[in-house]
Amino acid sequence: MPLVEIELSIQTAVLPDAIIDFLSEAEARIRHYLENSPCAATGFVPSHFEKVYHALQAITDESLACGTSLCEWGSGFGVVTSLASMLELMACGIEIEQDLVEESRRLADDFGLPVEFVQGSFIPAGAAALAEEAYTDNNSVFSWLITDAEEGYKELQRGLNEFDIIFAYPWPGEDYLFTSLFEKYAAEGALLLTYDYPQTIRLLRKQGE
Repeated sequence: MPLVEIELSIQTAVLPDAIIDFLSEAEARIRHYLENSPCAATGFVPSHFEKVYHALQAITDESLACGTSLCEWGSGFGVVTSLASMLELMACGIEIEQDLVEESRRLADDFGLPVEFVQGSFIPAGAAALAEEAYTDNNSVFSWLITDAEEGYKELQRGLNEFDIIFAYPWPGEDYLFTSLFEKYAAEGALLLTYDYPQTIRLLRKQGE
């Protein structure tokens, strides 16, 4: 099924105080983590959280999604997942690094947010060949996503096709993999929101044939 790009009408209004307070704390913890865990943080680069928040707000304000469930691929500190929850979305995140899963849980718990984070791969079981093909076809050098780790959906007890919105921050060269996975496994009508280099928000919908 083809993916269709949707133009978002993003309003960069002043952020609510609760969002400002949350982002201030999140960014302080991320800085501390990066300064004290340089080796563990090799594959961790945060997105521009304010831009992503405004994009999620536009999606909710314009009722663009078929439902309210969101899954963040490679959730890191879980900031986007938490922001989605603050917009009253049912949000969860999948992250391969256990220490980041623990950091994201602590951050969300400290703000009383009803989110779930699991350790594992966001690549569905049986999709390894598709992932390898995407890397080969696109000559990508970032191969850490091809992993033997168990898929995170199992612990979430939900399949990729049960989410209304997927958020991802692909490295340069990984966008083809992300869109390929989404096109094959996501539900018809689902949205793929990505923060792409350099600082570009993109929204795709999986259309029916």
